[in-house]
Amino acid sequence: MRECLRLAGRVAETSAGVLITGESGTGKNRLARFVHHNSARRNATFVEIDCAALPSDLIEAELFGYERGAFTGAVAAKPGRFEAAHKGTLVLDEIAYLPIESQAKLLRVIERGEFERLGARRTVRLDARLIALTNVDLEAAVNRGAFRADLFYRLNVVHIRVPPLRERGEDVGFLAEEFLRQLAAKHGQTASKFAPEALSILKEYEFPGNVRELANTVERAVVLAEGDRVEEKDLPQNVRAAAKLKARDGRPTLAELEADYIAEVLAFVRGNKSEAARVLGISRKNLYEKIKRYRIEV
Repeated sequence: MRECLRLAGRVAETSAGVLITGESGTGKNRLARFVHHNSARRNATFVEIDCAALPSDLIEAELFGYERGAFTGAVAAKPGRFEAAHKGTLVLDEIAYLPIESQAKLLRVIERGEFERLGARRTVRLDARLIALTNVDLEAAVNRGAFRADLFYRLNVVHIRVPPLRERGEDVGFLAEEFLRQLAAKHGQTASKFAPEALSILKEYEFPGNVRELANTVERAVVLAEGDRVEEKDLPQNVRAAAKLKARDGRPTLAELEADYIAEVLAFVRGNKSEAARVLGISRKNLYEKIKRYRIEV
Protein backbone atom coordinates (compact mmCIF):
# COMPACT_ATOMS: atom_id res chain seq x y z
CA MET A 1 0.00 0.00 0.00
CA ARG A 2 2.91 2.36 0.56
CA GLU A 3 3.96 1.71 -3.03
CA CYS A 4 0.38 2.34 -4.21
CA LEU A 5 0.24 5.64 -2.37
CA ARG A 6 3.71 6.62 -3.60
CA LEU A 7 2.67 6.05 -7.21
CA ALA A 8 -0.66 7.79 -6.69
CA GLY A 9 1.10 10.77 -5.14
CA ARG A 10 3.55 11.02 -8.04
CA VAL A 11 0.89 10.76 -10.75
CA ALA A 12 -1.36 13.25 -8.93
CA GLU A 13 1.20 15.96 -9.67
CA THR A 14 0.69 15.43 -13.42
CA SER A 15 -2.27 15.21 -15.80
CA ALA A 16 -1.51 11.62 -16.82
CA GLY A 17 -4.31 9.08 -17.01
CA VAL A 18 -4.39 6.30 -14.44
CA LEU A 19 -5.56 2.69 -14.59
CA ILE A 20 -6.37 1.32 -11.12
CA THR A 21 -7.00 -2.42 -10.88
CA GLY A 22 -7.83 -4.74 -8.02
CA GLU A 23 -10.49 -7.00 -6.59
CA SER A 24 -13.86 -5.62 -5.54
CA GLY A 25 -13.74 -3.85 -2.21
CA THR A 26 -10.00 -3.12 -2.19
CA GLY A 27 -10.44 0.66 -2.22
CA LYS A 28 -9.93 1.58 -5.89
CA ASN A 29 -12.45 4.43 -5.65
CA ARG A 30 -10.75 5.82 -2.56
CA LEU A 31 -7.41 5.77 -4.33
CA ALA A 32 -8.95 7.63 -7.28
CA ARG A 33 -10.19 10.31 -4.87
CA PHE A 34 -6.72 10.44 -3.32
CA VAL A 35 -5.25 11.22 -6.76
CA HIS A 36 -7.86 13.93 -7.35
CA HIS A 37 -7.50 15.60 -3.95
CA ASN A 38 -3.71 15.70 -4.25
CA SER A 39 -3.74 17.19 -7.75
CA ALA A 40 -3.97 20.70 -9.12
CA ARG A 41 -7.57 19.82 -10.03
CA ARG A 42 -8.61 19.32 -6.42
CA ASN A 43 -10.98 22.32 -6.44
CA ALA A 44 -12.68 21.23 -9.67
CA THR A 45 -15.37 18.60 -10.18
CA PHE A 46 -14.86 14.92 -9.40
CA VAL A 47 -17.23 12.91 -11.59
CA GLU A 48 -17.65 9.16 -11.19
CA ILE A 49 -19.49 6.88 -13.63
CA ASP A 50 -20.29 3.22 -12.97
CA CYS A 51 -20.16 1.73 -16.47
CA ALA A 52 -21.64 -1.56 -15.25
CA ALA A 53 -24.75 0.16 -13.91
CA LEU A 54 -25.67 2.06 -17.07
CA PRO A 55 -27.87 0.43 -19.74
CA SER A 56 -25.85 0.02 -22.94
CA ASP A 57 -28.26 2.22 -24.91
CA LEU A 58 -27.84 5.12 -22.47
CA ILE A 59 -24.08 5.08 -21.92
CA GLU A 60 -23.19 7.44 -24.75
CA ALA A 61 -25.97 9.84 -23.83
CA GLU A 62 -24.68 9.87 -20.23
CA LEU A 63 -21.06 10.32 -21.26
CA PHE A 64 -21.39 12.79 -24.12
CA GLY A 65 -24.75 14.42 -23.50
CA TYR A 66 -27.31 15.13 -26.20
CA GLU A 67 -29.21 17.84 -28.02
CA ARG A 68 -32.96 18.27 -28.12
CA GLY A 69 -34.49 15.80 -30.56
CA ALA A 70 -31.39 13.59 -30.70
CA PHE A 71 -33.60 10.59 -29.93
CA THR A 72 -37.12 9.83 -28.78
CA GLY A 73 -37.66 11.40 -25.38
CA ALA A 74 -34.88 14.00 -25.71
CA VAL A 75 -37.17 16.99 -25.14
CA ALA A 76 -34.31 19.25 -24.05
CA ALA A 77 -30.55 19.43 -24.45
CA LYS A 78 -28.49 17.93 -21.67
CA PRO A 79 -24.71 18.04 -21.08
CA GLY A 80 -22.95 14.74 -20.40
CA ARG A 81 -20.64 13.62 -17.65
CA PHE A 82 -17.58 14.54 -19.72
CA GLU A 83 -18.66 18.17 -19.80
CA ALA A 84 -19.37 18.08 -16.07
CA ALA A 85 -15.80 16.89 -15.48
CA HIS A 86 -14.17 19.70 -17.48
CA LYS A 87 -11.04 20.93 -15.66
CA GLY A 88 -11.59 18.19 -13.08
CA THR A 89 -11.35 14.40 -12.84
CA LEU A 90 -13.49 11.80 -14.59
CA VAL A 91 -13.55 8.29 -13.10
CA LEU A 92 -14.84 5.42 -15.24
CA ASP A 93 -15.58 2.62 -12.79
CA GLU A 94 -15.88 -0.96 -14.11
CA ILE A 95 -14.59 0.20 -17.49
CA ALA A 96 -14.41 -3.40 -18.71
CA TYR A 97 -18.22 -3.29 -19.04
CA LEU A 98 -18.12 -0.42 -21.53
CA PRO A 99 -19.55 -1.68 -24.87
CA ILE A 100 -17.09 -2.04 -27.75
CA GLU A 101 -18.85 0.71 -29.73
CA SER A 102 -18.52 3.16 -26.84
CA GLN A 103 -14.88 2.15 -26.35
CA ALA A 104 -14.07 3.47 -29.82
CA LYS A 105 -15.62 6.85 -29.03
CA LEU A 106 -13.88 7.00 -25.67
CA LEU A 107 -10.55 6.38 -27.40
CA ARG A 108 -11.17 9.35 -29.66
CA VAL A 109 -11.95 11.57 -26.68
CA ILE A 110 -8.73 10.53 -24.93
CA GLU A 111 -6.55 11.00 -28.02
CA ARG A 112 -8.09 14.24 -29.35
CA GLY A 113 -9.58 15.76 -26.23
CA GLU A 114 -12.85 16.48 -28.01
CA PHE A 115 -16.30 15.03 -28.68
CA GLU A 116 -19.81 15.94 -29.83
CA ARG A 117 -23.06 15.61 -27.99
CA LEU A 118 -25.50 13.17 -29.58
CA GLY A 119 -27.36 14.96 -32.35
CA ALA A 120 -24.96 17.93 -32.36
CA ARG A 121 -22.44 19.25 -34.86
CA ARG A 122 -20.51 21.49 -32.51
CA THR A 123 -17.33 19.96 -31.12
CA VAL A 124 -16.76 20.23 -27.37
CA ARG A 125 -13.22 20.46 -26.05
CA LEU A 126 -12.43 18.45 -22.93
CA ASP A 127 -9.76 19.01 -20.32
CA ALA A 128 -10.17 16.35 -17.65
CA ARG A 129 -7.98 13.72 -16.06
CA LEU A 130 -9.29 10.24 -16.80
CA ILE A 131 -9.02 7.50 -14.17
CA ALA A 132 -10.22 4.02 -15.13
CA LEU A 133 -11.08 1.39 -12.51
CA THR A 134 -11.64 -2.32 -13.01
CA ASN A 135 -11.59 -5.65 -11.18
CA VAL A 136 -11.24 -7.45 -14.53
CA ASP A 137 -8.00 -8.60 -16.14
CA LEU A 138 -8.08 -6.22 -19.11
CA GLU A 139 -5.23 -7.97 -20.92
CA ALA A 140 -7.25 -11.20 -20.86
CA ALA A 141 -10.31 -9.23 -22.03
CA VAL A 142 -8.25 -7.89 -24.94
CA ASN A 143 -7.13 -11.41 -25.87
CA ARG A 144 -10.71 -12.68 -26.06
CA GLY A 145 -11.89 -9.65 -28.02
CA ALA A 146 -14.02 -8.12 -25.27
CA PHE A 147 -11.90 -4.99 -24.89
CA ARG A 148 -10.10 -2.88 -27.49
CA ALA A 149 -6.33 -3.29 -27.43
CA ASP A 150 -5.69 0.33 -28.49
CA LEU A 151 -7.90 1.65 -25.67
CA PHE A 152 -6.19 -0.62 -23.15
CA TYR A 153 -2.74 0.66 -24.10
CA ARG A 154 -4.01 4.25 -24.04
CA LEU A 155 -5.47 3.82 -20.55
CA ASN A 156 -2.47 1.91 -19.23
CA VAL A 157 -0.19 4.96 -18.89
CA VAL A 158 0.24 4.60 -15.15
CA HIS A 159 -1.04 1.32 -13.73
CA ILE A 160 -1.65 1.01 -10.00
CA ARG A 161 -2.66 -2.41 -8.66
CA VAL A 162 -4.38 -2.30 -5.29
CA PRO A 163 -3.56 -5.55 -3.47
CA PRO A 164 -6.33 -7.55 -1.77
CA LEU A 165 -6.54 -7.36 2.00
CA ARG A 166 -5.27 -10.93 2.40
CA GLU A 167 -1.93 -9.80 0.92
CA ARG A 168 -1.59 -7.01 3.48
CA GLY A 169 -2.77 -8.60 6.68
CA GLU A 170 -0.71 -6.17 8.74
CA ASP A 171 -3.14 -3.43 7.64
CA VAL A 172 -6.21 -5.14 9.14
CA GLY A 173 -5.65 -3.96 12.71
CA PHE A 174 -4.99 -0.37 11.69
CA LEU A 175 -7.97 -0.25 9.33
CA ALA A 176 -10.29 -1.94 11.83
CA GLU A 177 -9.42 0.58 14.55
CA GLU A 178 -9.87 3.51 12.15
CA PHE A 179 -13.28 2.17 11.04
CA LEU A 180 -14.20 1.66 14.70
CA ARG A 181 -13.44 5.30 15.47
CA GLN A 182 -15.42 6.60 12.48
CA LEU A 183 -18.41 4.27 12.83
CA ALA A 184 -18.79 4.65 16.58
CA ALA A 185 -19.05 8.41 16.03
CA LYS A 186 -21.50 7.90 13.15
CA HIS A 187 -23.84 5.69 15.21
CA GLY A 188 -23.35 7.48 18.53
CA GLN A 189 -21.90 4.35 20.18
CA THR A 190 -19.42 4.24 23.04
CA ALA A 191 -17.22 1.39 21.76
CA SER A 192 -13.70 2.76 21.38
CA LYS A 193 -11.51 -0.35 21.21
CA PHE A 194 -11.45 -4.06 20.41
CA ALA A 195 -11.10 -6.86 22.93
CA PRO A 196 -7.82 -8.68 22.19
CA GLU A 197 -9.71 -11.82 21.13
CA ALA A 198 -11.90 -9.85 18.71
CA LEU A 199 -8.94 -8.07 17.11
CA SER A 200 -7.08 -11.38 16.80
CA ILE A 201 -10.03 -12.90 14.94
CA LEU A 202 -10.17 -9.97 12.52
CA LYS A 203 -6.46 -10.37 11.81
CA GLU A 204 -6.84 -14.11 11.12
CA TYR A 205 -9.85 -13.78 8.79
CA GLU A 206 -8.95 -13.37 5.09
CA PHE A 207 -11.83 -11.02 4.12
CA PRO A 208 -12.71 -12.15 0.58
CA GLY A 209 -14.74 -8.92 0.32
CA ASN A 210 -11.59 -6.94 1.18
CA VAL A 211 -11.73 -3.52 2.85
CA ARG A 212 -15.44 -3.12 2.14
CA GLU A 213 -16.21 -6.35 4.00
CA LEU A 214 -13.96 -5.30 6.89
CA ALA A 215 -15.79 -1.97 7.17
CA ASN A 216 -19.18 -3.71 7.14
CA THR A 217 -18.00 -6.24 9.75
CA VAL A 218 -16.78 -3.47 12.05
CA GLU A 219 -20.01 -1.50 11.57
CA ARG A 220 -22.08 -4.53 12.60
CA ALA A 221 -19.87 -5.03 15.64
CA VAL A 222 -20.13 -1.36 16.63
CA VAL A 223 -23.93 -1.49 16.48
CA LEU A 224 -24.08 -4.70 18.59
CA ALA A 225 -21.38 -3.79 21.13
CA GLU A 226 -22.83 -3.25 24.61
CA GLY A 227 -19.88 -1.65 26.38
CA ASP A 228 -16.87 0.46 25.56
CA ARG A 229 -15.22 -2.25 23.49
CA VAL A 230 -16.07 -4.71 20.73
CA GLU A 231 -16.11 -8.28 22.00
CA GLU A 232 -15.67 -11.55 20.10
CA LYS A 233 -19.42 -12.22 20.29
CA ASP A 234 -20.11 -8.98 18.40
CA LEU A 235 -18.41 -10.31 15.26
CA PRO A 236 -20.35 -12.35 12.64
CA GLN A 237 -20.28 -16.08 13.28
CA ASN A 238 -18.85 -16.90 9.84
CA VAL A 239 -15.90 -14.55 10.52
CA ARG A 240 -15.27 -16.09 13.94
CA ALA A 241 -15.51 -19.66 12.62
CA ALA A 242 -13.30 -19.10 9.56
CA ALA A 243 -10.65 -17.27 11.57
CA LYS A 244 -10.50 -19.97 14.23
CA LEU A 245 -10.23 -22.72 11.62
CA LYS A 246 -7.37 -20.90 9.94
CA ALA A 247 -5.61 -20.35 13.26
CA ARG A 248 -6.04 -24.01 14.15
CA ASP A 249 -4.73 -24.99 10.70
CA GLY A 250 -6.88 -28.10 10.62
CA ARG A 251 -9.85 -29.45 8.71
CA PRO A 252 -13.29 -28.52 10.07
CA THR A 253 -15.56 -31.15 11.55
CA LEU A 254 -18.86 -32.00 9.85
CA ALA A 255 -20.70 -30.20 12.65
CA GLU A 256 -18.61 -27.06 12.14
CA LEU A 257 -19.31 -27.11 8.42
CA GLU A 258 -23.02 -27.54 9.03
CA ALA A 259 -23.12 -24.73 11.59
CA ASP A 260 -21.25 -22.38 9.27
CA TYR A 261 -23.50 -23.20 6.31
CA ILE A 262 -26.67 -22.68 8.33
CA ALA A 263 -25.31 -19.34 9.55
CA GLU A 264 -24.52 -18.29 5.96
CA VAL A 265 -28.00 -19.24 4.74
CA LEU A 266 -29.64 -17.35 7.61
CA ALA A 267 -27.55 -14.30 6.79
CA PHE A 268 -28.46 -14.61 3.10
CA VAL A 269 -32.21 -14.70 3.81
CA ARG A 270 -31.83 -11.97 6.45
CA GLY A 271 -32.95 -14.15 9.34
CA ASN A 272 -36.14 -15.45 7.72
CA LYS A 273 -36.26 -18.92 9.30
CA SER A 274 -39.01 -20.27 7.06
CA GLU A 275 -37.05 -19.33 3.97
CA ALA A 276 -33.82 -20.66 5.50
CA ALA A 277 -35.49 -24.01 6.27
CA ARG A 278 -36.71 -24.17 2.65
CA VAL A 279 -33.23 -23.47 1.26
CA LEU A 280 -31.65 -26.02 3.63
CA GLY A 281 -34.29 -28.66 2.83
CA ILE A 282 -35.23 -29.24 6.46
CA SER A 283 -38.26 -28.48 8.59
CA ARG A 284 -38.57 -25.25 10.54
CA LYS A 285 -38.55 -27.28 13.77
CA ASN A 286 -35.32 -29.02 12.74
CA LEU A 287 -33.77 -25.67 11.91
CA TYR A 288 -34.62 -24.32 15.38
CA GLU A 289 -33.02 -27.40 16.95
CA LYS A 290 -29.81 -26.90 14.99
CA ILE A 291 -29.70 -23.19 15.80
CA LYS A 292 -29.95 -24.06 19.49
CA ARG A 293 -27.47 -26.94 19.28
CA TYR A 294 -24.79 -24.95 17.45
CA ARG A 295 -25.58 -21.71 19.31
CA ILE A 296 -26.02 -19.84 16.06
CA GLU A 297 -26.72 -16.15 16.49
CA VAL A 298 -29.60 -14.91 14.36
